[in-house]
Amino acid sequence: MRLPARRSLLQVASALLLRSGAPASLPLGPRSQAPDSLKCFLGSLKMEMTSMSLKRGCLAVEDNDSVAPEETKKQKVSECCLTRSQDGAENDCLPSSEIKPGPPEVESAKKGEKNFSGQVQEEEEEEDGLSEAGQEEEPESFADMMKHGLTELDVGITKFVSSHQGFSGILKERYSDFIVHEIGKDGRISHLDDLSVPVDEEDPSEDVVTVLTDEEKQQLEELQLFKNKETSVAIEVIEDTKEKRTVIHQAIKSLFPGLETKTEDREGRKYIVAYHAAGKKALANPRKHFWPKSRGSYCHFVLYKENKDTMDAINVLSKYLRVKPNIFSYMGTKDKRAITVQEIAVLKISAQRLAHLNKCLMNFKLGNFSYQKNPLKLGELQGNHFTVVLRNITGTDEQVQQAMKSLKEIGFINYYGMQRFGTTAVPTYQVGRAILQNSWTEVMDLILKPRSGAEKGYLVKCREEWAKTKDPDAALRKLPVKRGVEGQLLRGLSKYGMKNIVSAFGIIPRNNRLMYIHSYQSYVWNNMVSKRIEDYGLKPVPGDLVLKGATATYIEEDDINNYSIHDVVMPLPGFDVIYPKHKISEAYREMLTADNLDIDNMRHKIRDYSLSGAYRKIIIRPQNVSWEVVAYDDPKIPLFNTDVDNLEGKPPPVFASEGKYRALKMDFSLPPSTYATMAIREVLKMDTSIKNQTQLNTNWLR
Repeated sequence: MRLPARRSLLQVASALLLRSGAPASLPLGPRSQAPDSLKCFLGSLKMEMTSMSLKRGCLAVEDNDSVAPEETKKQKVSECCLTRSQDGAENDCLPSSEIKPGPPEVESAKKGEKNFSGQVQEEEEEEDGLSEAGQEEEPESFADMMKHGLTELDVGITKFVSSHQGFSGILKERYSDFIVHEIGKDGRISHLDDLSVPVDEEDPSEDVVTVLTDEEKQQLEELQLFKNKETSVAIEVIEDTKEKRTVIHQAIKSLFPGLETKTEDREGRKYIVAYHAAGKKALANPRKHFWPKSRGSYCHFVLYKENKDTMDAINVLSKYLRVKPNIFSYMGTKDKRAITVQEIAVLKISAQRLAHLNKCLMNFKLGNFSYQKNPLKLGELQGNHFTVVLRNITGTDEQVQQAMKSLKEIGFINYYGMQRFGTTAVPTYQVGRAILQNSWTEVMDLILKPRSGAEKGYLVKCREEWAKTKDPDAALRKLPVKRGVEGQLLRGLSKYGMKNIVSAFGIIPRNNRLMYIHSYQSYVWNNMVSKRIEDYGLKPVPGDLVLKGATATYIEEDDINNYSIHDVVMPLPGFDVIYPKHKISEAYREMLTADNLDIDNMRHKIRDYSLSGAYRKIIIRPQNVSWEVVAYDDPKIPLFNTDVDNLEGKPPPVFASEGKYRALKMDFSLPPSTYATMAIREVLKMDTSIKNQTQLNTNWLR
């Protein structure tokens, strides 16, 4: 008897869109509103800060920064100047799993808080979901798919700091309801408010950008990237003047780093011939002698983007500029389902070239250009400023005032949010625990075994094949794309064999591997903080830890009045941290002992997996908190202006004294390495897990 096939994620999303009455396709524009395309909806189902209509208990939001070194993610891009076939050509070296890794360090911004489910997200088409007999199976509801998922209780998120009564609302009904502005190292909030280009006499003319035809650019790009057997490309100069030849020379050298040019006479006609200057290494390094010595090597600019994460955006910019993505730098990554504004730096690309992208890219704006001597560094930011709309709220004005006053004065518990632990029945912390236990067979099984939850059809078939045959090659054949975690591990098993799982697992990029053990650290920390608040409340007690500089010290009885709960930190387990001098220390020991780990020996025989530990504040009090309750009738209208709206001179929305709906507009700033999810949770008093959202509110499925 054959079991019914699982529904693919695409089918579920399609059914949900149809049930919600959303159009099958929507135009993509600089300010696309309303439910996004099916692609965006798929992203939302995988907890990429999804928007869900919610009754009480349903929520999803963007994190604060994710700032992990070398973190990359390949996703499909859909821009005004790109075709579908071009989308698929995006840098093959970029992994396409949903991991955004990095170590969880207290306000160090050296971690990635991007959602991780350990599943592949690629641009290939979904399976059609038909059974072998060609008949479609009975659809399985999304709520049924997620019934084995995690709740907040499963990952130690159990406490609130405030006593107000919670209320419901719709968060991120539109991605434009969630705006993030980066706060730089100087404390200044980044805004896009100037599109002008710095005047520089040494900049080439505008003709440099337009003088080459699309066909010529294609030929030059193939030459630059060694994609054909030709050693040169010849471009005929139709209007033969010295000025025209100079512009073509400049265009090739500036648009295609690594190529040299020369002028040749052929049968009485002038040609500009492009050829490689110094082999493949020249491609990675923009030409030094083509950059004015009088200005800084880096062009800093403010990037405004809609519904696209930072790495996607940089991949798009690098594609259009025809450079490698690694010449860009930034202080922190911003997630997809939001409007975000942040500073970016790029090596030896002029503001003029960058500004030209505003003419052909949609959902992006570049501005506030300046030349600086240095790039940006991960973690240099002070945090992010959030502007959030909760639509259709049910709370009374008094409830809203109580909730927001508590957020402003007390803050929220600095838990690691649900997106830290994955969305399927196999939490990422379980994989991390198995790594720390040196249980490599279990690591392999946890990553590859079938599991409940919404997954792409081909990934479901891959897991089923693995469970049936334990043959990595057979399972790999079920994957049309192999750059996700599952595909990488299977390739490793095929290469090194089933008896060398450590080496096979090592094929997965380092940051992605470390995400698993950092997830375990986060799991322990959440549980211990809940116990600390349960046992001792919201006041510092003797034996608590506080930071003096970067060093943790104990609070003694005689200096207890010198500290507040906002000073108290708790350790993430590791070999280089100390633990509180009260019963929570024993709770750490008991929890790790139950997991067959030795708290006194957190060094792993594989150095990468040795945990040094870190400290994290247990309560975060947002800064610059303000709020307003507004009335509105049309759920599609924006409730505040973006930077682009202000640049275009659009007047701010005007609200009536009464309306069909009420919305809560919130503004607040958070330090790096914190989850905005947890701040919203404290206001609404709701479980933020996708399991709880679908169980408590299945009306959105109808």
